[in-house]
Amino acid sequence: MPALCSTVKTLEKLAKDDVSSMAILGRSVMHDNALTSRILRVANSATYNKGISQVTTVSRAAVVLGFDTIRNICITAKLLSSLLENKNLTPGVYQRLLKLMARSFQAAMLARMMLAGHDEEMQEEAFIAALLYHLGESAFWSMGGPLANELDRALEGVEDPVTLLGLVREHLGTSFGQLTQGIARNWGLGEVLMKSLNNPDERTPEIRAIFVANKLSQELSETYPDHAELEKRVRQAAEMMGLKPEEFKHRAIQCANATHKLAEAYGAKVLVDYLPKPERLLESQESLSAGRWREADVGIQLKKLKELTGFAVSKADINQVMQTTLEGILHGVGVDSCAVLLLSPSRKMLQPRIVLGENSETIKREFVVDITEPDHLFRQAVDLKQPMWIDSPDSPRWRLNIDEQLRKRLAKHGFMLAPMIVDSKVIGIFYADRGISGRSFGEEEFDNFTHFTQLANVCFSVSVRH
Repeated sequence: MPALCSTVKTLEKLAKDDVSSMAILGRSVMHDNALTSRILRVANSATYNKGISQVTTVSRAAVVLGFDTIRNICITAKLLSSLLENKNLTPGVYQRLLKLMARSFQAAMLARMMLAGHDEEMQEEAFIAALLYHLGESAFWSMGGPLANELDRALEGVEDPVTLLGLVREHLGTSFGQLTQGIARNWGLGEVLMKSLNNPDERTPEIRAIFVANKLSQELSETYPDHAELEKRVRQAAEMMGLKPEEFKHRAIQCANATHKLAEAYGAKVLVDYLPKPERLLESQESLSAGRWREADVGIQLKKLKELTGFAVSKADINQVMQTTLEGILHGVGVDSCAVLLLSPSRKMLQPRIVLGENSETIKREFVVDITEPDHLFRQAVDLKQPMWIDSPDSPRWRLNIDEQLRKRLAKHGFMLAPMIVDSKVIGIFYADRGISGRSFGEEEFDNFTHFTQLANVCFSVSVRH
């Protein structure tokens, strides 16, 4: 942090005349080979290099792109490398840091895109302000240590903003927002950032863009976004740009693709898997109200059940059985997401093997379930060897049997589980939910889900015996 502070303060002194600016830039950057390399990669990326010849020196980049742009590239590169270089963080703290920085990076790109009709100076100011909007929190997690670990455990599964703020104040004696304001003021991080922190409701284009971009990026980072909130922010962003909401959604997806490439150019490839997914905007409230979600399809159910019956006779490969069963559950039963979670060799963890439907990448990455505790809900599904229909993981009936961290990732309106059994031994779990669309299950869906999983278990046993 001291090194980052020193670099940022020096770069903020870049004057408007070329001679002093070049001297300051030289002192700040050119002795740092890693930083120089990152700056040149970014300067030559598609985001900044608009068809000009390749830039091979920082001084040339400053001439071509302007000192303000180079300053912001330097700050961004230094910020990403400084905050990500602590290798001694616990997995929980490190994941919090990666998610937060990825969210901030996407917000910065969205803010710049939303100001496409304004001059480049304003776009760059909004980019850096959105990127640094959560600097206090990022800095705290990047430090690690006992306090960070303690707060990480305290915040597990907490979603309510008021409760979250109270826990942070209780542990730190301040809020992350106040921490960001203090750093921004001390480091002289510019008027736009200070205004966006102190007066987020101000109606100027840059402050509005920073605020809306952060809200959008935050919602798109959630496992199950609030579609009403997403639509509200999309309308606000589209109105700012003079676009129709559908057109803005496609622009946001293009922006996300550019964000992936730029993160790699900055040497921050580790953030890519944690970047928000704007393509999920296409699956938001309009799709729901238009009834485009998968509904039960008896024809598909019969087709897939027939295929599974054939597998029981022909002794098909286990992977083929799993894939066909999930296809039947997804398109026949009509769910949003479904997965096969296999038991680890120690039988203490469930890990995704195949995932179909919406949210599949997030489930593959995050849906690792620790079932060490004997009363854990997923452990019960394994031990009892019975299908289970959980109507709401937050209800008193189920709440004590699901740890906070997992409950945060589960569909609010319920999900279904069924054991995968081979010759009387459970090897994993079938899982299905309607978390994206926010729909509940009924008896009929549960019966159909159970039918598919039981027939799959027959196929597994036949395959193994063969």
